[in-house]
Amino acid sequence: MNPKTFKQTMIASFTGLAIFLTCSGTVFAAQADDPFLTKQSNLQQIHMSEAWDVTQENTGMTIAIVDTGVQLSHADLKPNLVKGVNLIQPSLPPEDDNGHGTNVAGIIGAVGNNDRGVAGMLWKTRMMPIKALEADGSGDEQKLGEGIRYAVDHGAKIVVLSLGLNKYSAYLSDIVKYAEERDVLLVAATGNEGNRVKYPAAYPTVLAVGGVTENGQIDPRSNTGLEIDVVAPWNVFTTGLGGSYENKDGTSMAAPQVAAAAALIWGRNPEMKAYQIRQWIRQTADDLDASGWDSSTGYGSLRVDRLLTEPFSLDMYEPNQRKDQAKSISISKKTAAAFAGGSDTDWYYMDAPYDGTVNVTFDIDPGQTVNIQHTDASGVLTSKSAQNGQTVPFKVTKGRSYIQLQLKDRSFSSMVPYQWTTSFETYRDPFEDNDKQYKAYVLPARSQTIKGTFHQYHDADWFEIPVEQSGSIRVTLSTDTARIDPVLLVQRQGERSVTVDSGDDGVTESYELSEVFPGSYYIRVTNVKEYENPIVGEYTLKIEYNAKLIDPNEPNNRSYQATAVSLGMPYNGLLDKSNDIDWYQFRIEEDSYVQIVVSEIPSQVQIYMTLFDGTLKSMAGSMNDFADNQKLSGRFDPGTYYVKLTSNQPFDNRMYQLLVDSKPLTGGYSDIRGHWGQEAIVRLTNRQIINGYDNYTFQPDRPITRAEATAVLSRAFQLNKLRSIAYSDLSSTHWAYTYIAQAAQAGVIEGYPDRTFGPDQPVTRMEMTAMLARSLNKSGKLRGQAPFSDIEENYWGAGLLKQMKAEGLVGGYDDGTFRPDQQATRAEFVQLLAGALP
Repeated sequence: MNPKTFKQTMIASFTGLAIFLTCSGTVFAAQADDPFLTKQSNLQQIHMSEAWDVTQENTGMTIAIVDTGVQLSHADLKPNLVKGVNLIQPSLPPEDDNGHGTNVAGIIGAVGNNDRGVAGMLWKTRMMPIKALEADGSGDEQKLGEGIRYAVDHGAKIVVLSLGLNKYSAYLSDIVKYAEERDVLLVAATGNEGNRVKYPAAYPTVLAVGGVTENGQIDPRSNTGLEIDVVAPWNVFTTGLGGSYENKDGTSMAAPQVAAAAALIWGRNPEMKAYQIRQWIRQTADDLDASGWDSSTGYGSLRVDRLLTEPFSLDMYEPNQRKDQAKSISISKKTAAAFAGGSDTDWYYMDAPYDGTVNVTFDIDPGQTVNIQHTDASGVLTSKSAQNGQTVPFKVTKGRSYIQLQLKDRSFSSMVPYQWTTSFETYRDPFEDNDKQYKAYVLPARSQTIKGTFHQYHDADWFEIPVEQSGSIRVTLSTDTARIDPVLLVQRQGERSVTVDSGDDGVTESYELSEVFPGSYYIRVTNVKEYENPIVGEYTLKIEYNAKLIDPNEPNNRSYQATAVSLGMPYNGLLDKSNDIDWYQFRIEEDSYVQIVVSEIPSQVQIYMTLFDGTLKSMAGSMNDFADNQKLSGRFDPGTYYVKLTSNQPFDNRMYQLLVDSKPLTGGYSDIRGHWGQEAIVRLTNRQIINGYDNYTFQPDRPITRAEATAVLSRAFQLNKLRSIAYSDLSSTHWAYTYIAQAAQAGVIEGYPDRTFGPDQPVTRMEMTAMLARSLNKSGKLRGQAPFSDIEENYWGAGLLKQMKAEGLVGGYDDGTFRPDQQATRAEFVQLLAGALP
């Protein structure tokens, strides 16, 4: 790796403004007499005085500081230092010639209650200085990896890494795994650029620490993202070079606070594992933003007093037996929880920043299998199972998706701890496969903005613009993450290419061709050569093409000259005269949901769109209000239609795009044609028992919720008597309140013991069957064998399944199973109900 690049990224992680902080009148532990204690405002934020009432030391474990070294003669540090190593100059001791490592050491282990300087969080400890960085803060990943490995091999239990780089490294990833396998806890800073979490903090088993200000808000410079775990105070007063003391700030100062807290609790519980200490710190953090984990502050702000006084929980996410109790987790981290037994279900949700794939891997008793049900943000349900060490992928769309976990063995009665790792892969962009120039994706010769990804190793994206008219082109390449160092190449076919890489990680690159002529122009987008791994992030390629354009659809100024539009095909046009009008015509052959979209509208231009029927009677109108697009949509009967476009001012340097798209409707829905449940859906829709969504979709494969299922049954069986209900999560203004009150009166459904109803909780296949059975006044039968291979005789719904199966009202799968705990889809519910209704 380029040493210069590494220096820039490393220094960015631990330099900052020197801010002098005072805190008068603060009460700390009475026995601490260090004169600068009142300047250590961070200790008040993390409640160290209460923590010191429990313990002040850990001399049985070693904390390694992989950094610029430590001032070995500093009077406030020397008693707590043990032998380290200098990886830069092996013949010399690990003396600090920068100051950063000395700052970190003081936070962790400046001797406390010695009437000198500051107090470290640990008054007595064992700190191992490992010099892996040069005097100017530069270094390389090889030395960083050597430093971690040296610490692990020489007895350290905690390693502090107040440094970072944007590049993923397979080498460092292996080193991190080496430490995890040997039960060593790694704690790292997220970085200080207001961007994404840096490595090594971003690896799944490293405790990633961001920074908060004195008022408990995330510092805007603190890096955030999918991998953050907790935050700690950004500003500190600590030891400096020359035996001095100074103010410092940054996530580099936050990370050692978490490492010291880990040492305090681990010293009192030496039998615990590193992953349990990691989870304990998450468990006792103070929520700052949304409840549970979030991408800004992780699990919250470090609370050392709570860490030392609150008992460790095998499952900090309970209660999460239902979807409405689902707990937030990172889509890219390793966490730990437990099943209370085979009947326990654990619900989680995660927010995907882009479309892509989330991979799930379990560490669990090798004799156990975990059933996984994933509900995508789009509503699609996927069911899979995984054993110990097995990785299973799930496609996700941008937004919130839910995961339900349960042991396959429902009869298991003991507690089953598990760890699971979630990792995210960004989507393959729609321009692939375009990794070679001869495979270049052809873009239209107009101004446009596209988004792409580096979803695979050595990804390179080529684009071709076939220019037909002379003009100029300006190309701008930007990215939403510093993990991408964008490189831009521009070339006219047959001529020498120009490569643009003037900026650093995450910095926008641009290039202008002041004069272009007819012919093909190529653009290549890559990440810098050293960064050849897949990246979680997107780049944006903006092409500004200015040319004297000609409208290919003219003449179409009159309705009888209207350009015939093929559905699903884009049409480009201009309104280049003050009185210009563009007419288009399209035909719908059957009842359909139609969207008419005008996009790529130049800035400061308003386009007026008017829709007419075949007799030229006005039906609707729309205006973009200076946005770059507008649309009309709705249900269209078969026939011919016209679209008329005008503008507030002429333009000739950029073409607008018109697209008319049509989806035929079946039973009023655009997404059920050919679906196995189509007939039942149409039949119950016609009877006004079920309905779809506002965009003319039914979403047949989406899990049905308790509220939806109750409403359908209430309408199907014409329930009209209401019972007074009072659920803590259901207000009288809820859309399904009346239906639920009717179903409760009829004994079809009831709430949970905690006085909640869970209206958005998915219904399982067994619950679906039970709800229908109650609606039909069926109580089940005791005799006969269980009708499905996965239903035990003592299963609570066995009698109902016997009766419903015998009467032909329910069926199972081809393998003889019923899968009672699998979420029921909207189509399954409708199919079951349709079979029971006359």
